[in-house]
Amino acid sequence: MLRYNLLTAGLLLGSSALAAPAGDLPLMPWPAHVERPTTQGALVLNDKLSVSVSGDDLGDAVDRLRQRIALQTGWTLQPQAVNPDKPTIRIAIAKKVNPQPLPDSDERYTLTVDANGVNIAANTRFGALRAIETLLQLIQNGAENTSLPWVKIEDAPRFPWRGLLLDSARHFIPLEDIKRQIDGMAAAKLNVLHWHLTDDQGWRFASKRYPKLTQLASDGLFYTSDQMRDIVRYATARGVRVVPEIDMPGHASAIAVAYPELISAPGPYEMERHWGVLKPVLDPTKEATYAFAEAMVSELAAIFPDPYLHIGGDEVDDTQWKENKAIQQFMRDNKLADSHALQAYFNRKLETILEKHHRQMVGWDEIYHPDLPKSILIQSWQGQDALGEVAKQGYKGILSTGFYLDQPQSTAYHYRNEIVPQGLNGVDIIADNDSAQSWTFTMPRLKGKPVEGSFTLVKAVSGWRGFIDFNGKSRRAVNNIEWRDDNQVTFTVDTWMGETRPVVNVADDKLTGYFLVGNARYPISGARLDDVPKGTQPVVPDADQQANLMGGEAALWAENVVAPVLDIKLWPRAFAVAERLWSAQDVKDVDNMYTRLQAMDTWTTVSVGLQQHSQQQAYFIRLANTTETLPLQILAQALEPAQYYTRQHLKFQAGNYHQFEPLNRYADALSAESNTVRQMNKWAERLVSDAEDTESAEALRHVFTRWQSNTSDALALSDNNYQLKAIKPVIQEVDKLASIGLRLADLVARQGTLDDKEIASIQKELDKAAEIQDEVVIAAVYPVETLLRATRNQ
Repeated sequence: MLRYNLLTAGLLLGSSALAAPAGDLPLMPWPAHVERPTTQGALVLNDKLSVSVSGDDLGDAVDRLRQRIALQTGWTLQPQAVNPDKPTIRIAIAKKVNPQPLPDSDERYTLTVDANGVNIAANTRFGALRAIETLLQLIQNGAENTSLPWVKIEDAPRFPWRGLLLDSARHFIPLEDIKRQIDGMAAAKLNVLHWHLTDDQGWRFASKRYPKLTQLASDGLFYTSDQMRDIVRYATARGVRVVPEIDMPGHASAIAVAYPELISAPGPYEMERHWGVLKPVLDPTKEATYAFAEAMVSELAAIFPDPYLHIGGDEVDDTQWKENKAIQQFMRDNKLADSHALQAYFNRKLETILEKHHRQMVGWDEIYHPDLPKSILIQSWQGQDALGEVAKQGYKGILSTGFYLDQPQSTAYHYRNEIVPQGLNGVDIIADNDSAQSWTFTMPRLKGKPVEGSFTLVKAVSGWRGFIDFNGKSRRAVNNIEWRDDNQVTFTVDTWMGETRPVVNVADDKLTGYFLVGNARYPISGARLDDVPKGTQPVVPDADQQANLMGGEAALWAENVVAPVLDIKLWPRAFAVAERLWSAQDVKDVDNMYTRLQAMDTWTTVSVGLQQHSQQQAYFIRLANTTETLPLQILAQALEPAQYYTRQHLKFQAGNYHQFEPLNRYADALSAESNTVRQMNKWAERLVSDAEDTESAEALRHVFTRWQSNTSDALALSDNNYQLKAIKPVIQEVDKLASIGLRLADLVARQGTLDDKEIASIQKELDKAAEIQDEVVIAAVYPVETLLRATRNQ
């Protein structure tokens, strides 16, 4: 029987723990149907393997397949005949189509592995390309040989639009780095590269008609027409569409520098270096503005063959419109009631230009307006309610909220993010025999307005349930309600900020405590309400309207991202988004996902050439001033970058929220979440529920001991580079935490307890360790807190 070494933090996921429908094969996204024969076997491979293709030309895909097999096995493959007699891998394509991928390209395929070899059948080349990635994921170097398991896979995507946004405007991305991300996209079966080419801080698209855009507003960092065509060719060969975005009418600071006459307020303007929503906006009343838009669309349409073109349209600051008397008179003359109507007027004219060049409009939420045709596509950053309303009104939409990979978040948070808006299923209906309590809350943020709202907890015969109302947003059900004592309660809810866990004290009709947003603590205050708030119900389209939901896109905005850390931010997390967009809705077991995600991490490093590990190592070497970076690697097990937008907001408070803020901290080299801490949470929970779980106790002791032993070496490295000195207190806190963890793990294992005074003293130490330092969080505080709670004498 063939075994798969899919390890998570050193533990093999046993077959009894496997999810249904996802199984134990190292596949991601999980296919629509996987069938294993009753008599399991394996097809043993060797360096003589050969590949045949019939029905269509796959270009260089076969050569790339063989090259990657060589990388995965370490073999030098023997040359194959042009038409091998008995090919190991047979690819049969039913019909020949244009190699340019389209929104309705057929990506279905069947892959069969048995004693006779590998057979791939697909209607088009696009299905064959997806099957090749699945095949490569299945190749395993086992204890005795390299082989493929016998299997039959029938596969097709759930959604046709599965995208990734790369932001080249805020920080320029070199071509080779973009190509590598396209390789990663193809490996994850993502099929749309959304290329963000312009924004306030830079114009990266070389225009022949308006050359001052790159002469004055790019710092010399831009792509020529030939370079952009090269990206399109590269992506096309891998079945990936390229949709360019130029932002109009807002995010126009770069246009203002080059052509101030197009802007709604007189200049002069300088290159914008700061992040945020800025004032320059195109003047929709000038014919010159539409001549500019016509030129941009014409030039882009000549380079990018995709039927869609993204016009941005988000975050328009209308201050300049309101202060311009001519624009205000134009609005009165044309019966335009407000700035939203003026933007819709602009978009209607822009849509006509796009139609002339055989392109369809894509834009962010703000372009939605009933005056625009149903052919437009809305990309939502405002969430499922906005997307649900779009679908209900007959417009097509895609989701990006919850898929922002520039925000460090747990992969599980992105994985739980469902495209189709979900209802409450009656969770907020209070029955006569229910007991409900509601509380207001205010959560100040480091930048922007406080987050405000209320939550309601309901006690019923069946147990506790609850819901939360954020001001301006629809009601959400909450999960995992736990009363830690008579006055402290915690629960979880996925919000636009990330996974949010209130840890609050309710006493004397006052609310205190904090919201744990991702891993960052935000203090809150509030009070008890006399009545349950009415709230706003989620917008849930019906089954027919849900057909308007085309899929979604992961987004990697670049305020906190530069090319040397690009892969760290994206991979392997983007595979979880890809699975949510490709696989069936009921493929959602988080533990199983993490097991397969680790397999993808290994596979993409070897087979695809992604650089998440080499980029981290390069950062560690620079920070340590030596190649002996093991102490920094061990330290990283306990840490995570501060999640949500905490790092951006800290930079804002420090006056460093701008383009030239160095992204060279230890935090920049860290993955979004610590796999070690995630596993420690499980060990701690298992030990608390079963004190005789010696395996979990020993695993925790091993990690804590390793961290203690690492302290002196890590402190020595922190003196080697001024950029590393800021984490010296973090190293010392990790050492203290390891000592506490060792003691608590032993105490829980022998079912010992502590008195309230000592628990309070330790909790104070943990609260201090949980504070953000140099933009990092000691995430290991939380499994230690789990152990501490178990020592309370009940």
